[in-house]
Amino acid sequence: MEESGFLLQAVIYLTAAVISVPLATRLGLGSVLGYLLAGMAIGPFALGLVGDASDEMHIAEFGVALMLFLIGLELQPRKLWQMRGAIFGTGGAQLLVTAATVAALAILLYEENWRSAVAVGLILALSSTAIVLQSLSEKGLLKTEGGRGAFAVLLFQDIAVIPILALLPLLAGGAAPAEEGGLEGWRYALALIGTIVAFVAAGRYLLGPLLRLVAGSQLREMFTATALLIVMAAAATMSWLELSPALGTFLAGVILAESEFRHELEADIEPFKGLLLGLFFIAVGASLNFQLIAEYPLLLLALVLLLVVTKFLLLFALARFTGMSRGEDWLFALSLAQAGEFGFVLVSFAMQHRVLDSTSGNLLTALIALSMAMTPILLLIYERFILPRYMRGSDAARVADEEPPVDSGSPVIIIGYGRFGQIAGRLLNACGFDTTLLEHSADQLEMVRRYGIKAYYGDASREDLLHAAGADSARLVILTLSDQAKSLEIVAQLQRHFPHLEILARARNRMHHYALMEAGVKHIFRETVDSAISIGERALELLGLSPLQARRAARKFKQHDQRMLESLFPYWRDESTHIAQTKIYREQLLQALREDRRDKDLHLDHYWEDSSKPGL
Repeated sequence: MEESGFLLQAVIYLTAAVISVPLATRLGLGSVLGYLLAGMAIGPFALGLVGDASDEMHIAEFGVALMLFLIGLELQPRKLWQMRGAIFGTGGAQLLVTAATVAALAILLYEENWRSAVAVGLILALSSTAIVLQSLSEKGLLKTEGGRGAFAVLLFQDIAVIPILALLPLLAGGAAPAEEGGLEGWRYALALIGTIVAFVAAGRYLLGPLLRLVAGSQLREMFTATALLIVMAAAATMSWLELSPALGTFLAGVILAESEFRHELEADIEPFKGLLLGLFFIAVGASLNFQLIAEYPLLLLALVLLLVVTKFLLLFALARFTGMSRGEDWLFALSLAQAGEFGFVLVSFAMQHRVLDSTSGNLLTALIALSMAMTPILLLIYERFILPRYMRGSDAARVADEEPPVDSGSPVIIIGYGRFGQIAGRLLNACGFDTTLLEHSADQLEMVRRYGIKAYYGDASREDLLHAAGADSARLVILTLSDQAKSLEIVAQLQRHFPHLEILARARNRMHHYALMEAGVKHIFRETVDSAISIGERALELLGLSPLQARRAARKFKQHDQRMLESLFPYWRDESTHIAQTKIYREQLLQALREDRRDKDLHLDHYWEDSSKPGL
């Protein structure tokens, strides 16, 4: 019976996600808000399709831990050290100033004792790592100045959970129940620090040999199991110490950031992260206590507004003080203006140690959940109404006041107007052909417009934008993106909705070339081939070959390399066969070039006649 109940709940959760998330995404609200709305709808305080979401919340919090592990994999210790100013400077200032301000407000407005007020200040000073990073990543804002600043602050907050957990029992004074045989006060803090140091040292010297041992088995499922084991062991160790599980997984990721297995770990963990994060957001939505909200509607509304406005003003002032550019300061402040998921843990911990009473704890839990639910809305307001006023500083900026691309009857659409696209576009324009230019980088768009080049901002994977750009009447699309995943996504859209278009695509390397071939693209150009062959041709001349011999060798090489590329296409996913066949073709090329140099009739090759030497 219990098993059927579990399966029924799983079906309800997945059904709610499948219905709400695509609708929210289509409406431009983002997937996070869709998950939250799904949780609110099926929760025990709304439709009541699922019961108390606390068990699901504990499971889903592992999704946050997986996300921090993947972030850690991207941050090598050297990069983390380079960010120390933003992490400890900006992050430390935000936490201290926000905690002090919220504690002061708690004392002034609600006459809290100073111990409870400090606890409330520390709890509400934290922001939601899961919602903020997921929302910023989804909107392409994580790599902007404001997004990087928000990430640095969130990272410091996750680190700060450790001393906050150590401090809360001290705030209880004599009221906290002492656990028999446990450590208290500064001894507990020293024990925590020592355990973390030991954990980092063990991870640094044990994980590498373990991964090499498992990789030697050449069993994909065992590597996936080992990746999950590392993350779960790190999270379980920190939980056992009553610390943040996400911090443990983040440290494990940083330790493995320079490992040769980093990309494999990332690929294996990514699917679990997305699924569990979605479950986490649904559980947050389901945990909203509408009965409590109905009992104190005005109080909770006032508290949410007071919290968001207070944190926004403090964060905005901090952004201006640190010299953050205009527009990015709004993103930084709005993205961090909520409370965070670690607040649920800290509230429970504070109630357990009698720092907070049950009424205050329940109100804080509702306040945290409501403020988290507001975050996607705040980011939507930023994206729709604030960002259009600022052009500079964001590669992913959605510039709403930019002119939309219009169908000007151009026969060619160029997607991506970087160095590669500019050369192709200039050649076409010089020959009298109009082009429509689409660019997704706001910085690049601003730069080319300074030269009087008309280009449009937009994500070319959107069907509506391609229609507006004239894809229905154009003849060619030149796709110059080096991002393999994005270029394949755009190719799929073009083939699905505009099958009449001829696609000329840039390939970053051979694997990108093969992926485009597999997608059905006929005209593919590897970005470095011609320039590399030109360098090789000039080098041959400097080494003593005549210009004619060098040109002929370059031509032979390019022809043979293209034939080899096409011949090896069936084996591109089979690495061992691909390598073996490549060796055979290289030997054939070497032999062909040797024979060509011994050809007595070389001078009869009029196609490559050197016009600078009439006698040849």
